[in-house]
Amino acid sequence: MELLYLGIVVFLMVLAVFDLMVGVSNDAVNFLNSAVGAKAAKFKTVLFIAAVGVFIGASLSNGMMDIARHGIYQPQYFYFSEIMCILLAVMLTDVVLLDVFNSMGMPTSTTVSMVFELLGGTFALALIKVSGGSSHSLGELINTDKALSVIMGIFLSVAIAFFFGMLVQWLARLIFTFNYKKRMKYSIALFGGVAATSIVYFMLIKGLKDSTFMTAETKAWVHANTLWLVGGMFVCFTLVMQVLHWLRVNVFRVVVLMGTFALALAFAGNDLVNFIGVPLAGYSSFMDFTANGAGASPDGYLMTSLLGPAKTPLYFLIGAGIIMVYSLYTSKKAHNVIKTSVDLSRQDEGEENFGTSPIARTLVRMSFNLSNGLAKVMPEGSKRWINNRFRNDEAILADGAAFDLVRASVNLVLAGLLIAIGTSLKLPLSTTYVTFMVAMGTSLADRAWGRDSAVYRITGVLSVIGGWFITAGAAFTISFIVASIVYYGGTAAILILVALAVVTLVRSQVLFRRRKDKQQESESLQKLLHTTDNAEVLRLLRQHTREEWAKVLEFTLENFERTVTAFSYENLRGLRKVAGAVKFEKQLIKQMRRTGTLATARLDNPTVLSKGLYHYQGNDFAGDLVYSIGRLCEPCLEHIDNHFKPLTAIQKGEFGEAAQQVVELLKECKQLIESNRYESLPAEMAKASGLVELLSRLKREELRRLKNHAGSTKVSMVYLTMIQEAQNVVTYSINLMKVSRKFQALP
Repeated sequence: MELLYLGIVVFLMVLAVFDLMVGVSNDAVNFLNSAVGAKAAKFKTVLFIAAVGVFIGASLSNGMMDIARHGIYQPQYFYFSEIMCILLAVMLTDVVLLDVFNSMGMPTSTTVSMVFELLGGTFALALIKVSGGSSHSLGELINTDKALSVIMGIFLSVAIAFFFGMLVQWLARLIFTFNYKKRMKYSIALFGGVAATSIVYFMLIKGLKDSTFMTAETKAWVHANTLWLVGGMFVCFTLVMQVLHWLRVNVFRVVVLMGTFALALAFAGNDLVNFIGVPLAGYSSFMDFTANGAGASPDGYLMTSLLGPAKTPLYFLIGAGIIMVYSLYTSKKAHNVIKTSVDLSRQDEGEENFGTSPIARTLVRMSFNLSNGLAKVMPEGSKRWINNRFRNDEAILADGAAFDLVRASVNLVLAGLLIAIGTSLKLPLSTTYVTFMVAMGTSLADRAWGRDSAVYRITGVLSVIGGWFITAGAAFTISFIVASIVYYGGTAAILILVALAVVTLVRSQVLFRRRKDKQQESESLQKLLHTTDNAEVLRLLRQHTREEWAKVLEFTLENFERTVTAFSYENLRGLRKVAGAVKFEKQLIKQMRRTGTLATARLDNPTVLSKGLYHYQGNDFAGDLVYSIGRLCEPCLEHIDNHFKPLTAIQKGEFGEAAQQVVELLKECKQLIESNRYESLPAEMAKASGLVELLSRLKREELRRLKNHAGSTKVSMVYLTMIQEAQNVVTYSINLMKVSRKFQALP
């Protein structure tokens, strides 16, 4: 039996390694978002600074918070076997849940996930104990106050961070404007002094408060001399920043890199418990049981020892720091999460990752009406002065930056201050929530959410916020179920759940790579959205258009063939796959059209007049192809799902030959677009014309059979729809080729 629990402890440690990796992937957005978005330095430099902060924070951390030992459950009432059951359920749930959010590129809170996983697992075991006749009530077994404080923390973090982010950024922009280099003579020293003092104060209060060298005497001294420390640092930093400005050093860049280091240090020092706290609680429980539970059964040894504080060995902390740094450098999912936050706060318009929603449209409409109302009562002079301070066409952006250094500085300084203040006041502010919502508030104040992008950005923000609540619910529910299965299923259930977790993680990684390959922005598009030269924009747009239209043709031929085959063989699963693929492809078409609009807007007027129409027409024909596949699949799916009569042998034979010719035509069209050579287009047009005539003849013959009451009417109606959509696919494909030839033609 002892060997089984040793295996569980070893597995918990293995899961801790994975949890550290997926946790860093998610929380990296907290401290990398601003520096990466503003291009404060080279990406490798930003990563290095963050990595140093992460390693120092992890190494100096005490590595353990009471929440992992007795924050949710009351260990003096639980036996060793029950505690191990809870901890195993928490880690199995945590690794998989965080990996899912990382794959979706959605930042979430590792603290919330751990708290609610502990709550779910504890609730399951508590119910089992109470139902088994335990003398303790649920209220005695579970500490619900902590979970409630986390829920309140969600609302507090969202509202406070967003409001102050918006307010402080608005004031900062009034002071510095977008052309900030003209207004930095003396104000930059004060700003730099306040910013640097805030960052250091944040590190003392939040980042290093639980570090190994922060003894009770040191904390008391810092607390007693806070005003003197803050005042002295402010004077020193103000002088240093003024000198740096005279030496032509960009103070905003210094502030951003300092803030990145501080947030990385605080993340590693305080959030480390979210990743290794539970496994170390399991290790501590096992060591206590083996040392003091001689002769006792795992089901009869109470874990009172977990009530005491734990001292984590230094090698655990250093090892955790190394793993976190490695993950920071290598995780593609971390980059995916960062991209979500940066794109939502981007200053200019670009490719939007989210669609629209009714709530977002309502909020935009209400905000627009409120803005118009305020504009009517505000004096004209004040409006002109404010508008002059917010001329974003003067923004000083690094090459490829999403926003400027002023906003990046405000993001980091304000996030650090709010977290430090919340910590000192014992408010449960989440690092993830604060940093994300500050970034959203500053982007709104900077007028980055214009009328053409606000509805997409708000939808994205609402999606992320919704994900935070989903995290809590999913963590509680899954951990509850897993803990119950482990308790009743024993060793067999543990082995099955471990295997299932491993398979889920591997499958998630494979699907993530496939999805990224499918959704990966081409280099031509990224260059296109950051190029101002008209000739280069047109060249890149042509290249990107060929890539996109070729993908649409590839989708069309694959799913046309799949639909016809699945319907002929009554393959319901195949038709459902096509329906799902069409739904996803429709979103990509909308995205392609938005991107096309942004790209053509970068062309000069003569080029837009001569080439723009062909580009819009091509996108329309590409969309028509996708929608045609949808119209083809829908009646086929409904027909098979209802178990109606299949196609007759004659219908299968006739349409099978025609369908094969359609597929061959689509392959030829795809090759024409990819090669950008249209010499054989007249021949393909002739083939298409003959194919349309063939399909028309099939339609006439089927109508004749229908008139003579030969066969099933339901089958005939679906068959006629298939013929019609096949004709549409042929027509749209040839039209796409014609438009593509005109769009690609020089000049």
